[in-house]
Amino acid sequence: MTTGQTVRLPSVDRILGDAACLALIAHYGRVQTLACARAVLAELRTAMLAELRTAMLAGAGFGNFGEEGASIAAIVAQVDERLQSQAHPRLRPVFNLTGTVLHTNLGRALLPDAAVQAVVEALQWPMNLEFDLETGKRGDRDDLVEELLRELTGAEAATIVNNNAAAVLLMLNTLAQNKEVVVSRGELVEIGGAFRIPDVMTRAGAVLREVGSTNRTHLADYADAINAQTSLLMKVHCSNYAITGFTKSVELDELVPLAAQHGVPTAVDLGSGTLVDLAQYGLPHETTVRETIEAGADLVTFSGDKLLGGPQCGVIVGRADLIAKIKRNPLKRALRVGKLTLAALAPVLQLYRAPDLLAERLTTLRLLTRPACAMRAQAQTLLPLLQNVLGAAYVVSAETVTSQIGSGALPVDQLPSFGLAVRSAPGSRLSNPLGTLEQRLRAMPRPVIGRIGQDTLWLDLRCLEAAHETAFIAQLAELSA
Repeated sequence: MTTGQTVRLPSVDRILGDAACLALIAHYGRVQTLACARAVLAELRTAMLAELRTAMLAGAGFGNFGEEGASIAAIVAQVDERLQSQAHPRLRPVFNLTGTVLHTNLGRALLPDAAVQAVVEALQWPMNLEFDLETGKRGDRDDLVEELLRELTGAEAATIVNNNAAAVLLMLNTLAQNKEVVVSRGELVEIGGAFRIPDVMTRAGAVLREVGSTNRTHLADYADAINAQTSLLMKVHCSNYAITGFTKSVELDELVPLAAQHGVPTAVDLGSGTLVDLAQYGLPHETTVRETIEAGADLVTFSGDKLLGGPQCGVIVGRADLIAKIKRNPLKRALRVGKLTLAALAPVLQLYRAPDLLAERLTTLRLLTRPACAMRAQAQTLLPLLQNVLGAAYVVSAETVTSQIGSGALPVDQLPSFGLAVRSAPGSRLSNPLGTLEQRLRAMPRPVIGRIGQDTLWLDLRCLEAAHETAFIAQLAELSA
């Protein structure tokens, strides 16, 4: 094609009438397909005109541009690719080989089968979310799980919101708006995403009254702070850090009598609260919700998707009169959960009624208690397969590693685990080999998420259960492509 000749693109109607494009319309619909066809044509037109201008300025012919790029088949292929890209979900399943079981960025707790099936049913059928089947009248959605929560925690009442931050916000806004809340300076925590207790108090309309110092707080500090404006004495579980050395904190059993003496409620934010003593499963002890209630706390807030092993939600349990007041707050409607959360939460709570079977049936606990020998055997199986696809540029070995619970739970405690360590081979000429491999793993059909440290890419196998091992092996060939 020489300079001055006209490049003609096929019309939109001709593209939409093509047999291959008709198949796309049948799958994606006419509106999406038409929009993508127009976008592809616009891009082709812009590129062809740009090249034509460049060729004319250089005094050369236009060349062969457009022979294949302007064909209907090539354009439909581009439309197909664009439609597939648009339809590809942004939320995708991944293999969590980071060593962090409750990984906030990867969705925290995995639901047990019973909860998954309950959610599927709730998606497909109308549910008695706020309908009392006995009376035929409107019901309260909290009633679906309140009895279970009362049984498992020993509390008088309970209510559910969409996460623990919302639980703390709602509690403070209800009971402490324009009033003071006494908190130790050593418990003014910040968790992921710059979420800080002082900021939550400000948004809730409460006035923070700090007492003590960062490392030492005494009962007298609380007593001196109580005045006519005091609405709550509050303890915050330091779930994502630990202060050691010359320290002193006031335990709940000391604080409760002081609060009762002044007629002030005691609230505890447990964060990743658990419903069972983890020590019976060989894990470090974490204060349970029942222990907190029995120690005299009037209100306790905790998450549903951390150590509890359920869906994302925030739970408030405690005195019936205070819970009733919280539920009357207009913010409760803005923060309430939907039927899917409640459908998932109820079966998880039911599992706790059989603690002897919990380590087998609750996914989170099963992963936390997974024996190292099982991960060691798995590593020996996967090692030669991974080494084969990576080739001579990398050296793979099976090594002991340490996992962590995650999501702020027991931050200084580590779990002995086993996994694969990938290092750059001596003399390798690859630029940034570990970063390149880590990126390739994330680009796999089901992305593999590991962690890099000490010049090693670590693939902790704690969260790769046997049921998923076959799928992991099946896509390893993608690495050698």
